[in-house]
Amino acid sequence: MNTIHLPRRLAITLLGHAQRTPEAEVCGLIAAKDGRPSRVIPIRNVSPEPEHFFEMDERELIDAHKDMRTRGESVFATWHSHPDGSAELSDTDIERLGPPGAAHLVISLATRGVLQLNGWRIVDGKPVALEVAVVEDEYLS
Repeated sequence: MNTIHLPRRLAITLLGHAQRTPEAEVCGLIAAKDGRPSRVIPIRNVSPEPEHFFEMDERELIDAHKDMRTRGESVFATWHSHPDGSAELSDTDIERLGPPGAAHLVISLATRGVLQLNGWRIVDGKPVALEVAVVEDEYLS
């Protein structure tokens, strides 16, 4: 199993975004500098059913990619929340995630007081679990 090392400050940021909008899925990107996760970029969910699905706003997504290029960053992972479900990928998630081989994080709000955060990669159309190790920022230095 591959491991993703995610700085604690970014994990807290992800959970905060999910908790601020518990009635809908929230989503976005995690940017990386020199291959290390550096910041969370929220992207507006424009799905007609945001309580059950996510669809990243195309304009915001394009702008985020342009901004990352300007900063010398790359996409470390995509992420979204499940307000009422587990941190597992749904069939719809698997169909819509991309690019192939990229990491994707799912945050569950179905647990009280505990951050449930799972990592995934889609390989040959099937989800492969990734271990998410939440680490102190200094660990990545």
